[in-house]
This record gives sequence, C-alpha cells and structure tokens, in this order.
Amino acid sequence: MIQQAIEELVEGRDLSPEEVGETVREIADSRATPAQVGAFLAALRQKGETPAELAAFASTLREYSVRISPRVRGRLVDTCGTGGDRVKTFNVSTLSAVVAAGAGASVAKHGNRSVTSKCGSADLLERLGFNLDMKPEAVKASIEEIGLGFMFAPTFHPAMKAVGPVRRELGVRTIFNLMGPLLNPAGASAQVVGVYDPGLVAKVAEALGRSGVQEAMVVHGLEGMDEISIEGETAVARLRGGEVKVGSLSPQDFGIQKTKVPVGEVQSVEDGARVAIEVLGGGMRGSPTEKMVLVNSAAALVVGGLADDVGDAMDLARASLEGGEALKKLRQLVEASGGDSSRVEVYAASS
Repeated sequence: MIQQAIEELVEGRDLSPEEVGETVREIADSRATPAQVGAFLAALRQKGETPAELAAFASTLREYSVRISPRVRGRLVDTCGTGGDRVKTFNVSTLSAVVAAGAGASVAKHGNRSVTSKCGSADLLERLGFNLDMKPEAVKASIEEIGLGFMFAPTFHPAMKAVGPVRRELGVRTIFNLMGPLLNPAGASAQVVGVYDPGLVAKVAEALGRSGVQEAMVVHGLEGMDEISIEGETAVARLRGGEVKVGSLSPQDFGIQKTKVPVGEVQSVEDGARVAIEVLGGGMRGSPTEKMVLVNSAAALVVGGLADDVGDAMDLARASLEGGEALKKLRQLVEASGGDSSRVEVYAASS
C-alpha cells in the first residue's frame, strides 16, 4: 500500500482515509522500509496534507496509542501546539496549562522534549521535579484529583519511535510535526493549538473537528509565532459546534496594549525553569512575559467553557497567578508524579 500511496502523492492526488490508514499501519508495524517511509513523508509534505488526511493519520495512530479516560466535570483542555515556529520564546503553552488549571479548568497537557526550541514542555517539567516515568493510570488520577496532568508523548505513543530515525535523517517538517495536538491520549474535547504556519490554522482546526474535538482555537501569531501574540494580530480558526470560523485576535481583545514579544529569555532548560517560576510566583507582574502567559491562558479558559470571551477570561487567568493558585497547581502536579517538588521551592526562593 505504501508504494501505491507514494505514487498517488507524487501525482498530486489526495489519499482516501482508507489509503492513509493502511499506509500508517504499514509504517507502525514496521512493514515499510525506511526509504519508503521517507519517500511517503516527503511526498505528502510536498503535496500538502488535507484535513481529511490529517484526521485519518491521527485516527490510525490512535490504534497504537495508550489511552486514558479521566472523569472530569466540564470540558477537558489541552494546550499542546506543533512547535517549530520562527520566534524563539519561552515555553508558553505549558505555563498556560498550569494557569488555566489554577483558574479551575481540567487540563490534560500533552507534550514532549524539545525538538526546535531551547526548552520543551517535558524538559521544563523535568527540571522542576516532575517524574517523566509517571504511569498512564497515575496521570489519569492526577487529572481527576488535582485537575491537571502531563502526558509524556513517548509513554503514550510507543509506535512513534519507529519513525524517529527517518524523521531525523529527513531533517524537514512532516505530518508527524502536526500529530501532537491531534493525538491527546486523554481525549481532550477542548484545545488551544499553536501552529508554526498561518496556512495550517484552518486546516488543523478542521482536522480537530473530524477527530472529535468540540471546542478549539488554532492560532498563529503573525510575527511567526505558534502562540497568541501580544505584539500584533493573531490568525485564529475557531472550532465550535462542528463549524470552523477563521478570523483574528488582537492584544486589545484581551484588554492590553500591543507589547513587544519577549525573545531570547530562554537559552537553556535552566533559563526556562527560572522564567516559569518567576511568572508563576508573581516576580514578573505586568511584564511582556506574564502577558504572553495570560493571553494564551485566557484562550484555554474560553474553549474550556469557563469564560464567554477572552476579556473575561483574562480576569480569571490573572486571579490564578496573583492568588498563587497556578504555582500551587504546579507543586501538586510534581507531587502527583512522584517527583521532587523541592525543586519548585528552590527556584521560587531564588526568584
């Protein structure tokens, strides 16, 4: 099947869900050669992935994933993005997940180690004491008991390891770079997804809808960010009620003035941990760094159903930070993993 799929893609033709499914199974079952996998990924990227192909790819990979089904009130939220943007900021999505949880959202954060940034979500949490060896059932309990859990991608997607060498050798973005937001192991029904290219905004939103997500904002800051920007306009595709509407958000929508995006603060995992605790501990009040966290947290609270609009959601996000709930939630997350929460205290004491 994979050889036939390659031929179809080279001719510029879209694949049916059935063709995608069979090809992905050949890859996941190691029935395809590395050369075939590389050719397939390159040809699909060259043609351009359709929403239907993205959804079918994700649906098939779920057959090989470890799944959990936490019971929560309301919607379960994820802030996992694609990564790979041109603007090298700190780890906004992870801090936004923590702040949203501190404001009352139930959050199942999906993430991995860094690929293109200085500090990925797993790198950051590990430095702050989180135990990345946390078992899936323990993650489920964490989400149910404290309203926040972190799902380390390699634990939940063992089949992805097989394509790692090919992806590294190709050295270009492929459909796998878009899979993180589409493969939440807890079945999050509400998502904020930052994407690295404005052309992906509507496409990923439609794929999320095809994958069963109920509420989502897929965003791209027009300075080249896979986050909501505080510096200018952000392209956004809003998934709601099965429909996708494309528009934009500005800093003024969040009740703030345009502010230069903080770049270069994080050159290492150590820097990422320091910035995270400074923000969560109140040491960066009113700073551009804090504003970046607030606007992205606000989006998570809107899709999570805790606020009707981003303006109201900003008040909830600020209260989570200023009342200490976000930092408390981070401590609880580390403790739930069986990790070392004293690391949080060390950074908090020095911030």
